[in-house]
Amino acid sequence: MNKKFIAAVVQQAIPGNNKTENLAATARHVRDAAAQGARLVVLQELHATQYFCQVEDTDCFDLAEPLDGPTYQLVRDLAAELDIVVVMSGFEKRAPGLYHNTAQVLDGQKGRVGIFRKMHIPDDPGFYEKFYFTPGDVEPTKLNGFMPIETSVGKLGVLVCWDQWYPEAARLMALAGADMLIYPTAIGWAPNDDEDEQERQRTAWLTIQRAHAIANGLPVIVANRTGFEASPMDDQDGIEFWGSSFITGPQGEYLLKPSIEEEGAFCAQIDLERSESVRRIWPYFRDRRVDAYANLSRRWIDKTI
Repeated sequence: MNKKFIAAVVQQAIPGNNKTENLAATARHVRDAAAQGARLVVLQELHATQYFCQVEDTDCFDLAEPLDGPTYQLVRDLAAELDIVVVMSGFEKRAPGLYHNTAQVLDGQKGRVGIFRKMHIPDDPGFYEKFYFTPGDVEPTKLNGFMPIETSVGKLGVLVCWDQWYPEAARLMALAGADMLIYPTAIGWAPNDDEDEQERQRTAWLTIQRAHAIANGLPVIVANRTGFEASPMDDQDGIEFWGSSFITGPQGEYLLKPSIEEEGAFCAQIDLERSESVRRIWPYFRDRRVDAYANLSRRWIDKTI
């Protein structure tokens, strides 16, 4: 395995729920990434459709596909043709009444080499994901839990969107041997927030993920959508997705700086050997007090009991 390679994030606006048109645009961006030399391409969360979770509507379940559905087949064939690793994201129908927000990893001619089902599921105004998604399974098997996925470019610690706010998830991926952390994402502003509040939110989002890079000594790759998507509800303002896809090195340094509105495939070189040298200088794993962390498995520490 080459320790140096080019990684790409695809950032795009999604004008509607026509999967054929959306995936055609995605394919163009993936081909562009490969033409730039990318060996790894990360797509944004739920990239085949608009972000339907702005409303609770049972008709939206019709957007879901099985793991081997047409979206998977298109991206699988693209990864095989270009001989690249692609991290894709989709709305999975696992069984009647059982749906997940699922990332799949495709490795060239090998096809699918692993999946990750989103573990942390939000339920906020405009982000009604608990209505649609069941959390991923807890068991740390080959396909579930916080386990890296082995590929030709390294072990990918794939997490999804809301997972990116949790240091526990990043740490568990790192402890299991991930070479990098990857976050397909769909996040944006409420248009009625003022500019100061919008910038505080975006800065917090950038900072928490750069902190995961620093705390674990790993590169971080984040792909977020951009553009405005109106809400299906007349009394809601919709979401202005803030883009800002980026790539950092193991000290949180930007290898690819974020851009809010730009669409396309954006690349940076990853050097996995830097993780070793950085961890020698900042040996956080050596100094962890694993004997003192039992309370991390509790919901809250009630001092009266």
